Amino acid sequence: MANLAPKMERDLPPEILAFLRRAGEIAAARGESLYLVGGAVRDLLLGRPNLDFDLVVEGDAPSLARQLARASGEKALIHRQFGTAKFRFGNLSIDLVTARSESYPRPGALPMVEPGTIADDLMRRDFPINAMAIAITPSSFGQLFDPHGGKIDLERKTIRILHERSFIDDATRILRALRYEQRLGFKLEENTQRLLIEHSPMLHTISGERISHEMELILREEEPERILKRAEGLGVLREIHPSLRGDGWLEDRFHLARQKASPDPELYLSLLTYPLNEEETEGVIARLKIAGQKARNLRQVLRLKGGLDALADPQLPRSQIYRLLKAYPPPAIAAAALACDSPPARHNLELYLHELRYVKLFLDGEDLKGMGVKPGPRLGRMLEALLEARLDGRVSTRGQEEALVRQWTGEQG
Repeated sequence: MANLAPKMERDLPPEILAFLRRAGEIAAARGESLYLVGGAVRDLLLGRPNLDFDLVVEGDAPSLARQLARASGEKALIHRQFGTAKFRFGNLSIDLVTARSESYPRPGALPMVEPGTIADDLMRRDFPINAMAIAITPSSFGQLFDPHGGKIDLERKTIRILHERSFIDDATRILRALRYEQRLGFKLEENTQRLLIEHSPMLHTISGERISHEMELILREEEPERILKRAEGLGVLREIHPSLRGDGWLEDRFHLARQKASPDPELYLSLLTYPLNEEETEGVIARLKIAGQKARNLRQVLRLKGGLDALADPQLPRSQIYRLLKAYPPPAIAAAALACDSPPARHNLELYLHELRYVKLFLDGEDLKGMGVKPGPRLGRMLEALLEARLDGRVSTRGQEEALVRQWTGEQG
């Protein structure tokens, strides 16, 4: 059994190493064994940074979490019914859980859990590379516990499932397998890929909320298009919704999005659904249980796509661009600007996004009332006309705005 204490001392920041040693000492004083598990172990062995630490205790996680949080001057968020807790240590986010075993009453169902050992806890995980633990109690500090050969898989750059029913029990592992494969530059092990393809219809046993969560994690990756392309190639993407594509068009748009800004999952999702028609878009919204502003944004992108012909005129006045786009949320306009094929329309969308929507008048309603304009619809129409004049460059100073108002009131007086 390998001892990683020297690597931990070399690679971990001193304050984090000190925290782990102290946490192990506190657990040992309680008669409990504490382990660093999962992604933090994997990334430590790969030399990749990771500020999300998962700890597993063979004991009482909520009680231990309170004690550890107090020692760090923090407060722990406790979920007693699940035997879990979360707290922070500086920039480090720490999840602490009671070691458990799991069983699945039916495919796609949430597992039934009960307290167990560290071996039980590692057996419930998705892949051997995420099923390793490092002991942090003083008597065995740094000992690597790797019952499923995760370290070998890291060396071979392989994603492998723990058992034949893995994708049947929890089909979200299909999406996680592709996410880790592309993030790490690994390859699916041959039998794992065969079972992934064979069992991809099991994604229909997973709730829309859980699929949506996994899709958001994919869209938070550095190059999500690679995962989506792989998912399409293996027949996985169509099991989420048959209209979705991870093709070259999407690859180009995602790349362009990163050149222009730091895209978020919502923008990526808008680009993913941009080629779809209304029925297909509504199908994706229903499948992924997308609600609220996110759903409205996808519908607005669809609506905006249908009106792009009106924006394709390179001679379109700035006030007309503003009038056509002011009702749309900026995320929808950003998606359309990245996705549309018309250079004039793209220019006009970007002009609105980066300049026109920020144009403000010097005068407001109170100023106009002070100039004799009575409250009511006419005042609102006058402000709109004044803004159009400002957008089109017919006025550019407060004095010019006032002169234009006096001209209008004089004409109508």
